[in-house]
Amino acid sequence: MAITVLKLKGMSAELGGLFQGKKIFNADQLLEAATTPAARKILAEQMGISVQAVLELANRADLARVKGIGGVFSDLLEQAGVDTIAELAKRRADNLYAKLVELNKEKSLAGRLPTLSAVEDWIAQAKALPRKLEY
Repeated sequence: MAITVLKLKGMSAELGGLFQGKKIFNADQLLEAATTPAARKILAEQMGISVQAVLELANRADLARVKGIGGVFSDLLEQAGVDTIAELAKRRADNLYAKLVELNKEKSLAGRLPTLSAVEDWIAQAKALPRKLEY
């Protein structure tokens, strides 16, 4: 089951209300509505927000399709330069895991870290998931 748009990082209650007003209640619906650059532009214009804001939220909704990546881990991944499924699919698990450990020591973003096997699983899922967003 897709997570509600209100649980996506960067989503305020006001912004969530705008999405819900467009009948976009969960991450899957957001992905469907924001698949192409043209669709993101239309959505942004209708909602009175930037195209970049729509893209960032669509990327977070896309990452949320990977089981095990919650809000805290998505923050860590974003800090490591992983903000899309395609980017996650390209990573080496050992390197990404080391980067997450390093970032968490520097910035204390997570109370606990994912395991190396969890990162390996995320990457495997990202490789297997169909691409939803066009850039």
